[in-house]
Amino acid sequence: MRALGPGSVSSFLKIILDVVYAALWIGLGAIALVLLASLLFSFNPDLLPKMVNTDAAVLASRGPLVAGALLVFGLSIAGVLVIVHSLRQIFMTLTAGDPFHPQNVRRLRLIGLVLAALELCRYAVWGLSSTLPWVKDVKPNFSLTAWFSVLVVFVLAEVFREGARLRREAELTI
Repeated sequence: MRALGPGSVSSFLKIILDVVYAALWIGLGAIALVLLASLLFSFNPDLLPKMVNTDAAVLASRGPLVAGALLVFGLSIAGVLVIVHSLRQIFMTLTAGDPFHPQNVRRLRLIGLVLAALELCRYAVWGLSSTLPWVKDVKPNFSLTAWFSVLVVFVLAEVFREGARLRREAELTI
């Protein structure tokens, strides 16, 4: 089976990325609705029906904290959405048979930056979670795999940049 072009492995992976992309948008929309509901119930607890148990009332009283957690989770999903969108665009060029498209360099750099930002946000969440009284035994760990992935993506971006440069030079050759 071929790696590039229509009917190749890259076109199959592009289809999978399309499905994941749609699922991420659905998930982001669901989180936005739950975030809105948590804020609505925290500012106006009378909206909760009387038959709701006391656990929901306690949750409503912590609405801003729940909203903050949902916001962080939503931002994480948005970061993954940016990564998947960039990968979809890269796989479109692979399916078209043009792996060294000049825009792929920018897309890979964006993926690397978002991966690094997601990892830094993970550290920030760990730091903030230690200040919450109900969160216990949070032990941050340094993920060597995550930072290795960031470096690999940046190296791949440079490989693609060099490939695009060589392709431009070859196009100028008579």
